[in-house]
Amino acid sequence: MELGLTTFAELYPTGDRPAPTAAERLRQVVDEAVATEAAGLDVYGVGEHHRKDFAASAPAVVLAAAAARTERIQLTSAVTVLSSDDPVRVYQDFATLDGLSGGRAELMAGRGSFTESFPLFGYDLADYDDLFEEKLALLLRLREDDPVTWSGRFRPPLREATVYPRTEGRPLPVWIAVGGSPESVIRAGLLGLPLALAIIGGQPDRFKPLVELYHRALAEGGHEKQPVAVHAHGYVADTDEQAVADFYAPYALAMSTIGRERGWGPMTREQFDALRSQSGSLFVGTPDYVGGKIADIRDTLGLDRFMLHTSVGTLPPDQVLHSIDLLGTKIAPHLS
Repeated sequence: MELGLTTFAELYPTGDRPAPTAAERLRQVVDEAVATEAAGLDVYGVGEHHRKDFAASAPAVVLAAAAARTERIQLTSAVTVLSSDDPVRVYQDFATLDGLSGGRAELMAGRGSFTESFPLFGYDLADYDDLFEEKLALLLRLREDDPVTWSGRFRPPLREATVYPRTEGRPLPVWIAVGGSPESVIRAGLLGLPLALAIIGGQPDRFKPLVELYHRALAEGGHEKQPVAVHAHGYVADTDEQAVADFYAPYALAMSTIGRERGWGPMTREQFDALRSQSGSLFVGTPDYVGGKIADIRDTLGLDRFMLHTSVGTLPPDQVLHSIDLLGTKIAPHLS
């Protein structure tokens, strides 16, 4: 199973430390990608957001900086909000990244959990589902070698168009990122695309029926088995006590901030402890504890990739880099 990290380049204060500037945080993100490779891990992902509390509005640009300082790891968006972007430009950005990185680019396409990009780029949230379906179909057409003739509702038509640059030796890998929607899982399966599940609350085993649904949709679409990945929050430290001491306050701040926007109550220590329990979705603790939980979810869901999102709240860089090292040197060898 592949292991890696994801980030949204969060910009929250930590204790008495002010939030970093966007420029500082983006440089830290590139350092994290370098550390991910140095630890022997497989993939690093950067998510797209257009808010004051996240610095990475252009994941392909950030990943290109990481490509210049790495040689082996896969570099992926996590996710690209395809609904509010232009598939032509998305393809160009990630084909460019693929060339710069020597064939290491991937793209995770999603509808967007946050919606700030829709008004920013002039789209109506009433078209939320239609936008994604149409733009995904066009993106997949653009991966083909033949010129594309296409028309739709949300962008000007294409006539015998080939979009450059092209990827070399393979189509651009496109995953479908899903938060729990059965319709999205079915879409991924029928299209024969890899599936990435965001599990950021509750109990991971509740996603087993969705994975089973995905495999049925793959079979119905006449496709071979495709990879399944999970993205989850977590942090690794030398002791459980240190992991909780480092992670709880920044995590609670970030989740409570987002919760106020969405009608959740503030994150409590009781909720945190429940999520951190053996059956919960939060992977926080020692290498043995976190590694055991990752092995359990791997076996329950039949995973091919697991991605840990550590800076949910903005942790000091030295803590993040140590967590990455523990994930690669202490956990990964027991999960291969």
